[in-house]
Formats: sequence, C-alpha cells, structure tokens
Amino acid sequence: MNIEETPRPPFPPFDIESATKKVRAAEDGWNGRNPEKVSLAYTADTKWRNRNEFLNGRHEVVAFLQKKWETELDYRLIKELWAVHGNRIAVRFAYECLDAQGQWYRAYGNENWEFADNGLMAVRHASINDLRIKEEDRLFRWEQGPRPLDHPGLSELGL
Repeated sequence: MNIEETPRPPFPPFDIESATKKVRAAEDGWNGRNPEKVSLAYTADTKWRNRNEFLNGRHEVVAFLQKKWETELDYRLIKELWAVHGNRIAVRFAYECLDAQGQWYRAYGNENWEFADNGLMAVRHASINDLRIKEEDRLFRWEQGPRPLDHPGLSELGL
C-alpha cells in the first residue's frame, strides 16, 4: 500500500469519542503547518470549499496550505467537535494569525467533514469569518506546534 492510501484511524462510523480524536488529530496536524503531511489526511480526490475557494485533489490542498501558511504567520488553531453522525463530523474552530503588516486576526469558522471508509477525509466545507484583534487580545499563546493538552479549548475560552 502506498503512503497516499494509508488508512487513518479512527474509522467511520464515528461516535463522540472517536470523532473527538479525529478532531484533535486534525487540529494537531494543522498546527504543525506541514502542507504535505497534512494533505495525507485527505483522500487523493478530496473536494474542498474553503471560504470562496474550491479545491479538487490533494495536490491543490498542498498548494493552498503552502500559500495559507506563508501569509498567515504565527498560526495557532483550536478545533472543537460540534456534531457527529456516521461518517460525518461537524466542527467549530478559531485560529489566530499575524499578517505581514503586523495585524493580528482571529478567524472563526465551521467545517463539515465527510470521511471515506479508510478514515481519510473526502469532503471538507469551511465557512470562515475574520476579526481584527490587538496583540494583547490574543488567547492562543503556546509555542508553535500542537496545542498543549492543558491549554483551554474554545468553550473554556468563551469563544
């Protein structure tokens, strides 16, 4: 089996526990900011809608993520399970990032995910809104990489 086809547990159908693990794995992956590695969580023919962009296939996901993390500096993300049913998971999230001009943003959004039987994400729909924030209003303050296990989630932060 080649790396593009490597199954990613947990597998559907999801329950609350397995969906929560899937959400945290996605959060950790995105916080690692490695487009090639992140893309392996998606099917080779994955379909995305991210804001007003429509992506088809893992190669477009890699290009999208490279561009994203070149412009969204000091990126920190928190995801939270919203709902789960069968092979579908709904997530709410927020991330903070800095642009090249020194402006901080907090982006709020929702994602709907659909998974293939092998645990790879086949479909991702993301709706996202950006809010300018001051540096002193940042809430996501940890070293680059996965969010520490003891760092509050979205609900605990009141977001």
